[in-house]
Amino acid sequence: DDASPAAQQPLPEGLRQRIAAADPKPTSDESDMDNMFREEEESDAPQRSKKETIANLTKVLPQGSDKMGMFDPIIDLVPERWRNWVVRGIFTVIMVSGFSFIVSRGPMALMLLVFGIQFMCFYELISIGLVVYRVFDLPWFRLLSWYYLATSNYFFFGESLIEFWGILLRKDQFLHFLVAYHRLISFGLYIFGFVWFVLSLRKGYYMRQFSLFAWTHVCLLLIVSQSFLIIVNIFQGILWFLIPVAMIICCDIMSYMFGFFWGKTPLIKLSPKKTWEGFIGGAASTVVFGLVLSYALLSNPFYVCPVEDYAVDNANCTIPSSFQLREFALPKPIGWIKPKISLYPFILHSIPMSLFASLLGPFGGFFASGFKRAFKIKDFGAIIPGHGGLMDRFDCQLLMGTFVNVYIHTFIKVPNPSKLLTQILWLSHENQLVIFESLKENLQNAGILPPQ
Repeated sequence: DDASPAAQQPLPEGLRQRIAAADPKPTSDESDMDNMFREEEESDAPQRSKKETIANLTKVLPQGSDKMGMFDPIIDLVPERWRNWVVRGIFTVIMVSGFSFIVSRGPMALMLLVFGIQFMCFYELISIGLVVYRVFDLPWFRLLSWYYLATSNYFFFGESLIEFWGILLRKDQFLHFLVAYHRLISFGLYIFGFVWFVLSLRKGYYMRQFSLFAWTHVCLLLIVSQSFLIIVNIFQGILWFLIPVAMIICCDIMSYMFGFFWGKTPLIKLSPKKTWEGFIGGAASTVVFGLVLSYALLSNPFYVCPVEDYAVDNANCTIPSSFQLREFALPKPIGWIKPKISLYPFILHSIPMSLFASLLGPFGGFFASGFKRAFKIKDFGAIIPGHGGLMDRFDCQLLMGTFVNVYIHTFIKVPNPSKLLTQILWLSHENQLVIFESLKENLQNAGILPPQ
């Protein structure tokens, strides 16, 4: 759409021939899709524009619809205006119910859920690259993309899991090798993939191969790094994961409902269906919902206990200070009437999180909308009827998870004695004695321990 009229003019015949000569013909073992692309390129279609070309390339991508298989005859009885609303509502209830069940299974189930969503989102993004850049025939690209996904996960999650589960891993010398040389192994795995990519370069396809190499790394940045931060949030306590996720879900649902019933004023051109009425209604609903849900769950140890070690019951812990009732001094002139108020700190923390979820979180969706418009597609996939692909539903969640992780490290996180002890136990016995003597001396000087 942004191409100038000059850019949309057909290329001179001489230039087209030089481009065709510089691009060698693919081999005969390519897919029918590649043959279709080649026939389009070689045909005499001077009026074809860039928009039409991209549209043809992306037609093969699965797109979301309101089809529900065997239930289609029932859905067809619903008026067309309400059909998408009904299908989205049904699958929203199904997804929320399934998510609630997984939450009840504990942190490990949530980690597996995040991994599963990560893999599917990566698959949806990589599929767009495969189609748009017409490289079904390029050697090793698909396998190399998934190899980088596995390597990135090993790098990001290896150290995090080691920090929390190091005491148990310490008992196995083989695992100790993986711990001691984790970053070296990660770098070695990446270099192996780097050399693999260089050796796979094919003359005439350099630009396409390097474009897809960059595409893969952007997908890793958007998906793997942010899913890693989300899992780190789970380690701080399920509530730090559950409340932000629920806020995004609430904002999405309420924005859709307010926009559906009362929306008239367009909000942003990237998403023509988004309205100011839906945006404001979703924001107000999210703030109220966040306060109510936070107050309802913060007294349950299952949700607030940090995941220190999978061998320890996370429902039996010392409640973190953010979830303990505290007194706060009220500013004047309110303080003249009531000087102090008792409040759970997490209630206050839920306010900036809900504001981010409702005011800035939607921009993750707008970013995804711009991405889809760039490639002339409606959805990232078709796995969820009425919603599209998983990336269509979790674009805002990734951005929200990153904000919560930054918020925790900025305002919440304090040194963790259990984590420090885990790191000390990894040291040699000589270094442990040095730490012991130094700590004993400091405690004696402070008068906490009697002199020897």
